[in-house]
Amino acid sequence: MKMNAVNASIRKKDAMALVTGKPVYTDDIAPKDCLVVKVLRSPYAHAMIKEVKIDAALKVPGIECILTYEDVPKTRFTIAGQTYPELSPYDRLILEQRVRFVGDGVAIIAGKDESSVLKAMKLIKVSYEVLEPVLDFTKAKDHKVVVHPEEDWKVLIPLGPDKNRNIVCHGTEEQGNFEEEYAKCKYVIDETYHTKANQQAMMETFRAYTYMDAYGRLNVVASTQVPFHVRKTLATALETKKSNIRVVKPRIGGGFGAKQTVVAEIYPAIVTWLTGKPAKIIYTREESQIASSPRHEMQIRVRIGADEKGKIQAMGINTLSNAGAFGDHTPTTIGLSGTKTLPIYTSNAKAYKFEYEAVYTNQMAAGAYRGYGATQGLFAVESAINELAAKMNIDPTILREKNIVKEGDFMSAYHGETANSCALDRCLEKAKEMIDWDNKYPCKDLGNGKVRSVGIAVAMQGSCINDVDVASVSIKISDDGFYNMNIGATDMGTGCDTILAQIAADCLDTDVNNIIVSGVDTDISPYDSGSYASSTTYLTGMATIKTCEELREKITAAGADMLGCKPEEAEFDGNSVINLTNHKSISLIDIANNSMCGSNHTLEACVKHTSPVSPPPYMAGAVEVEIDKETGHLDIIDYVAVVDCGTVINPNLARVQTEGGLVQGIGMALYEDVVYGKDGTCYSNSFMQYKIPSRLDVGQIRVAFESSYEPTGPFGAKSIGELVINTPSPALANAVYNATRVNVRTLPITSEKIIMGMLNK
Repeated sequence: MKMNAVNASIRKKDAMALVTGKPVYTDDIAPKDCLVVKVLRSPYAHAMIKEVKIDAALKVPGIECILTYEDVPKTRFTIAGQTYPELSPYDRLILEQRVRFVGDGVAIIAGKDESSVLKAMKLIKVSYEVLEPVLDFTKAKDHKVVVHPEEDWKVLIPLGPDKNRNIVCHGTEEQGNFEEEYAKCKYVIDETYHTKANQQAMMETFRAYTYMDAYGRLNVVASTQVPFHVRKTLATALETKKSNIRVVKPRIGGGFGAKQTVVAEIYPAIVTWLTGKPAKIIYTREESQIASSPRHEMQIRVRIGADEKGKIQAMGINTLSNAGAFGDHTPTTIGLSGTKTLPIYTSNAKAYKFEYEAVYTNQMAAGAYRGYGATQGLFAVESAINELAAKMNIDPTILREKNIVKEGDFMSAYHGETANSCALDRCLEKAKEMIDWDNKYPCKDLGNGKVRSVGIAVAMQGSCINDVDVASVSIKISDDGFYNMNIGATDMGTGCDTILAQIAADCLDTDVNNIIVSGVDTDISPYDSGSYASSTTYLTGMATIKTCEELREKITAAGADMLGCKPEEAEFDGNSVINLTNHKSISLIDIANNSMCGSNHTLEACVKHTSPVSPPPYMAGAVEVEIDKETGHLDIIDYVAVVDCGTVINPNLARVQTEGGLVQGIGMALYEDVVYGKDGTCYSNSFMQYKIPSRLDVGQIRVAFESSYEPTGPFGAKSIGELVINTPSPALANAVYNATRVNVRTLPITSEKIIMGMLNK
């Protein structure tokens, strides 16, 4: 295969539509006569609804319906967009008599316009029996208050749940005897780290519109990463067949994992289902902050032991995760806090141990966010590695060079996979060079109370959920020889439509502009698990290659038939099919047009791909900061990232993916914190209270790539999407230590924590 499109910085297919302001997003294309849907939300963290009076609200002109827990189906479901059978518990109803967090749904109001709905909402009178909530996740296990006492709670794949003890899941994985090997080590670290909930803060909030078509089917147009899982979730919740539901994904204004959860779609869906009228819901920013699916708060204890030569012999991780009011994504995120951290350092260790437990609380339920558990785990593990280096009085980059996974290593802690493509050592070396580590480590005093220092971290992720995720692609040749490519993967701004077209273009020896890519429609698109787990380029890319191979065979056979020779005597070069015997040829345009008339050749192919492995991408991140020792104020001067994502399919898109992920990671490290009051109210309900970094807050960002070749990936490619958020938190914490000798183990790293840590020392 030629590589003309792959590894080229080709402009995104939707670029011009976006920069010219075309109506491409959900609310742009929703019909003007949609009913407006809003949700009345609980003011209490835990309560039973005694009565809901709606008589006065129903008299408001324009109100179509008001639904309470008495009006909706009673089948429990999960809103986690995961492949069936989900690991997440079926613990939700559309509306329930018991409310479990401040912001939980109490009533659904639908009316002709927003003003009438808001007026009606104020007239609804709700009587509550207020109950004691569970708000501290470190005390939730075996608490006297049970968050989910219902009898119809269920889980399809149990991972040690015990809902009566508020335990969503728990388990232990161990190789060797960790305690024994840890006790033998000369140098040990035993520290606990705390990462808070973070909001994905995508610019387009949760939204969907729904309508009944001429055939009596529910059509759902939603800003979602997982259209096929939306269909499944709605079918379960509405107690109907999937065949009665169609889901279409328009352009998405950002997701970052938030839209892997079916947060909003059920509300307009139930209104349309019951009334037959089109309906839409557009979450306000406040709703997206208080009733969504933020990152799981985690407390992670890390124990690492090394011998006198600095070789790590034992590593133990114990993770406690705050699920919130429901268990969406909880059993899967908590697992990644171990499986995406331990393999970096345990290929040659004698023992490792991973213990995990997740609990229910009466706070907003957590969900999927870029990095998906690995981000929390890597802050803890990388910080512990840096602390171990400090205790041993060696450069933390030297400690890593002695211990990190290298190409060819067997990773027993990572599903028993072998690192067939791994340039982490070269990433670390390149990052050191770019930041000028050897000259700047650990710090330089600038005088006037200011000091500059550097910090380091490495990371790994995955490229799909092995043996679970599937991807499919269909491509057909149309009149005049252009290609229609139909994918089930969801482009959420990442550019996968463009990347998959680049792969197809090289496989079919054509120009990218000759590939017309269509987005997801569950009635038409081939099945795809969805855009999560960093799977699209790796998994759907391979499905694209397989589909193109099959289509080339069909084109060759059709051309050979027209040339009067056997398929094995012909060759397709992208423009024509050539008879290799007499060198006569027929153009692709003639073959395509001929297939439309009097031909038995079907010039269309659809192939599915799944993978038994999930090859990790790797990266190293290094940061230079300036800290004012009199105030604790921190400024980022320079952040460098070196990424091994195998073959880079589109350098421009890979670069902006990396830059965006780094900014989000910097936000998690320095600014972002979901804050709750004593009564369970979320105070971080706007961008005034919940601070995300602007371009002025992140300093200089520089990105480089270290190529490896992944034999199971398309053209040697691996993933990049989630990996790039993982290094800022530990690297910045390390830079703070190198400047001040203060270890900040609870995020975010604030000026107050820095200055108080210095004063306490």
